[in-house]
Amino acid sequence: MMAPWRGLFRSLRRFNYRVWVAGAFVSDIGTWIQRTAQDWLVFAQLTHHDASAVGVVMALQFAPQLLLSPWTGFAADHFNQRRLLILTQATMGALAVALGILTVAGVVRLWHVDLFACLFGSAAAFDAPVRQTFVAELVGDEDLPNAVALNATSFNAARMIGPALAGLLITATGTGWAFLINGVSFVAVLISLACLRAAALRPNARAHRAKGSFAEGLRYVWGRPDLKAMLGMLFLIGTFALNVPIFISTMAVRVFHAGARGYGLLSSIMAIGTVAGALLAAGRRQARFSTVILGAALLGTGCLLAALAPNYWLFAAALVIIGIAALTFANTTNSLMQLSTAPAMRGRVMALRVGVALGGTPIGAPVVGWVADHCGPRWSLAVGAISGFAAAILGAYALTRLPPRSSD
Repeated sequence: MMAPWRGLFRSLRRFNYRVWVAGAFVSDIGTWIQRTAQDWLVFAQLTHHDASAVGVVMALQFAPQLLLSPWTGFAADHFNQRRLLILTQATMGALAVALGILTVAGVVRLWHVDLFACLFGSAAAFDAPVRQTFVAELVGDEDLPNAVALNATSFNAARMIGPALAGLLITATGTGWAFLINGVSFVAVLISLACLRAAALRPNARAHRAKGSFAEGLRYVWGRPDLKAMLGMLFLIGTFALNVPIFISTMAVRVFHAGARGYGLLSSIMAIGTVAGALLAAGRRQARFSTVILGAALLGTGCLLAALAPNYWLFAAALVIIGIAALTFANTTNSLMQLSTAPAMRGRVMALRVGVALGGTPIGAPVVGWVADHCGPRWSLAVGAISGFAAAILGAYALTRLPPRSSD
């Protein structure tokens, strides 16, 4: 009876992975506190419920993921990943503290938030592909799908805690303290990186430094129909279906007339679904392309149900479905793309994955925000539903054309 559970958490048998997850969990709670506080600051304090302004901040925060991908992928494949993570994590912590000081002092303006979102996004652009591929150094390829899923479980368990804490903090002390707490939380992940046992790491093969390495990554992906199909699906969903801050803030305030606590609670409720999706992924021994299609279709269904929800609690239930679907889709694409890619190319391929998945936000977030402002929040969710179904159709078409081995 206990064997399935031991398999579910098998990556935790490794000391380095346990240390990493512990530090990352504390930092991730802070990250979700800041994300919630930042969206609330823009939507409810610096503007009069302007969803387009939230969309602009999201665009500035995620644009670097795409614009900097030639350099972020190069860095992930060529530099020491542990040292690079220390640099990116310390930078993001310092930026959070600086924004917190401006906000607590009462001098923060919308352009400050825009600027810090862009700077934070630039640091995160270098952090994301390294953080994803570094997991393989901690556990090896044999436990990589499980470790990716447990990472997501930890991240989204923090998502259950962080937004709810943010709602309480905003109500009790103000938005600025949420940013300061996030800045301090980065100390935990820096300590965990310092405590890793270097001898137990399994370094990925480093690429040779040469001109045109980014173009080499593009050629590699172009020759892989399965990778191209997943990137296309990621673009559709990342651009239009994962604008969750806009969906939740506009529905919470305009449709259900909730305050900061109600808004934070909705974000935490969605995390129930993302944790469930992550645990389901952790229990799978093998990632399959068909699961990617299923996740996209379920995401479209969840967005449609959320758009039609007649009250706050049914909307919250639909968010759980969206959470399960989003994590099923994201984790499976992550595992498939890493495991099917040559180790020396992983950083560049994962940088492309992150760039495509998040780099579409500068396009989608302002569009979805405009739809929410001019057509209503429910119609913005309808846009998300359409993109989820479109991604599923694209995946189903690609599946019929992939060789049997690629579609496993």
